[in-house]
Amino acid sequence: MAGKSLNRVQLIGNLGKDPEIKYTPQGTPVAKITIATNERFKDKGGEWQDRTEWHNVVLWQRMAEIAGEYLKKGGKVYIEGRLQTRSWDDKQTGQKKYMTEIVASDIILLGGRGEGGGGDFASSRGAAAGNNFDQRTPEHEPAPAGPITDEDIPF
Repeated sequence: MAGKSLNRVQLIGNLGKDPEIKYTPQGTPVAKITIATNERFKDKGGEWQDRTEWHNVVLWQRMAEIAGEYLKKGGKVYIEGRLQTRSWDDKQTGQKKYMTEIVASDIILLGGRGEGGGGDFASSRGAAAGNNFDQRTPEHEPAPAGPITDEDIPF
């Protein structure tokens, strides 16, 4: 019998490049973004070191459209979602490949105008302060609940 489990990711970081927006054969928008998070630590010699971790994030439906319109390279963003690993066969080598991604369920654009954080989106669209676009609200369609196959993501 399976017990309770939790698959939840929360990140605050900066976009490594502008969002890449594509559409499934059914016309559903999908955005792929890369977020950098930074860690500062002391090495064995007592020197401060910086380490950057890159995270692949997939946004679906309305969140994908919002990302394409308001997110820019370097902009600060909060992402909440779940980890999901997909697999496919490499067409050139025939080897099975895997990629673990964050499937976003919530996004908050951080930073101000000129920082890639959405500018005056809240005032122009009447959104709450902080530009929170929660995928779980009835206004938005939910992200696909089941496993995402390689055919689902047009990247």
